[in-house]
Amino acid sequence: MQVIGLTGGIGMGKSTAAAAFRRARIPVFDADATVHWLQRPNGRALRAIGQAFPGTVGTDAQGRRVLDRAALRARVLQDPAALAGLEAIVHPMVRREQRAFLARARRTQARIAVLDIPLLLETRGDRHVDRVVVVSAPRSVQIARVRRRQHMDAAQIRAVLARQMPDAEKRRRADLVVRTGLTRHHALRAIHRLIRELRDPLPQSVCLP
Repeated sequence: MQVIGLTGGIGMGKSTAAAAFRRARIPVFDADATVHWLQRPNGRALRAIGQAFPGTVGTDAQGRRVLDRAALRARVLQDPAALAGLEAIVHPMVRREQRAFLARARRTQARIAVLDIPLLLETRGDRHVDRVVVVSAPRSVQIARVRRRQHMDAAQIRAVLARQMPDAEKRRRADLVVRTGLTRHHALRAIHRLIRELRDPLPQSVCLP
């Protein structure tokens, strides 16, 4: 089974690329969605988060533990030590879910599986994949997307970008760069070309132009 690492900074258009793989019936592990699942009401991560960051986890009318995401974001975005503490709680849980995903994909004899992980390169996750696909867009497009979709202020955006590897370095380390700053059609064409290559690899004696 070929494992593809899909990554890119916030607002780069990674969701569009992941959706294209899913439409091609390729299993995709979504690290961000997994984090949200772990932090859902009564989620597995909430007890440890509440102990590490008092005041960020409360109780709803049904008696369930619930995360105050805004409070947690305010605690960790400007504090590297606090962010590292949160990651120490959440990342091992995400990795367990990732291993379970890959095991399921192998059991179903999937030929390709995609790991959609925003911090793939930052956490050296590229050591465990066969190819790295980086989704990229111009900085102005990236910032506009984040402001429109994430409802984050300028300081929060800067804090998130500061902990991510610069886009130029990600592109340098990629096996394939998908540019999403032009048109949606242009980005999807690159993904579809990769999917065809993965499904029908050329003989080793034949070189791609």
